Amino acid sequence: MSTTANTWVEFRSPAASVPWYIWAGVLAVTSSSIGGAWDVSWHRSIGRDTFWTPAHMAIYACGVLAGIICTWLIVYCTFCRNTQLRDASVSVFGLRAPLGVFFAGWGGVAMLMAAPFDNWWHNAYGLDVKIVSPPHALLILGLRAVSFGVLFLILAAMNRAAQADAASFKLLQVLFLYVGGLAITGQMFFLQEYTWDVKLHQAIAYIAMGIGLPMLFATFSQASRSRWAATSTAAVYTLFVIAEILILPLFPAQPKLGPVFNPITHLIPAKFPILILAPAFALDLLWQRLRNWKPWQIALVSGVVFVGVLTAVEWPFAHFLLSDASKNRFFGTIYFDYNSRASGYDRMRQFFFPDHGAALFSGLLRSVLYASISTWIGLRFGRWMRGVQR
Repeated sequence: MSTTANTWVEFRSPAASVPWYIWAGVLAVTSSSIGGAWDVSWHRSIGRDTFWTPAHMAIYACGVLAGIICTWLIVYCTFCRNTQLRDASVSVFGLRAPLGVFFAGWGGVAMLMAAPFDNWWHNAYGLDVKIVSPPHALLILGLRAVSFGVLFLILAAMNRAAQADAASFKLLQVLFLYVGGLAITGQMFFLQEYTWDVKLHQAIAYIAMGIGLPMLFATFSQASRSRWAATSTAAVYTLFVIAEILILPLFPAQPKLGPVFNPITHLIPAKFPILILAPAFALDLLWQRLRNWKPWQIALVSGVVFVGVLTAVEWPFAHFLLSDASKNRFFGTIYFDYNSRASGYDRMRQFFFPDHGAALFSGLLRSVLYASISTWIGLRFGRWMRGVQR
């Protein structure tokens, strides 16, 4: 392989040593995150008029871009010897590439397989179905694989730069936390049917978040070596959703499916972000002080802290979201789907079958248990990730 080709493969930006394929991977994950938010808004504002919407194209661009990056890196690392990139790769069934490539490549294939499956599902079972459906689950699983593949690519480069290049390490760490924040955004996206504002007085909302969030926070904290990893990733989610609330209603939209119970003239944004910044900050503080404890001890305390802080801030905030005081463009409680009935819980600003007494208490205890297990898994996985260099 010529020197020119070698130089192109290992191209880095002048500011710091970040490989080009990492920037492309970050772009792919960003595209899927924007597309996912846009797609939900499209369904809530217009309905599913066609598969070929701009939102869908933004989502599947992630899979296409991931496929191109991974194919190129596999071909290069497998057939071009004596290169720095090949030395930083692993072998899977005779093919060589960085570890993250195989995660992202599988994710890209899963995403593209989900496209015709999703189209068939809508035609068979309805044009507007729930988020948690088999084709959506496959799509989201593919998105997660691409996201974690990119995280592994960043992490391997970051771990290699830890001792040799402080500037590159810092930039890679920022990129890692940014993509981690988009992963948190994706996780909350998948949980939103359980965390709708009118359901925030049900224990299931806190159980769902107890299962899905502490593992990611702990993983990113351990892997990134950042003291504020949980806070940083939660901040990315919070800012992303607030930006969605402020930007999407600026664009015109009209329903194309019936029945229309709430005529609208613009895109409908997401609900206001859940206040996961508070428990994320509490976990960061806790982990800085308990770093010498055993993982199971840290996990047990973390489960209590996560659920306790989240419930303490979100429970009263849910009251605020259903009050007239939140009726403005920032909090976004003035926006409702085109098929939202005037007598619905959303429009009436009433909690949906809230839990009380023993049912609530037992539900929160389950949430603490799940959050502790989730944290333990994240701590173990994150500590393993710190050793990844390929």
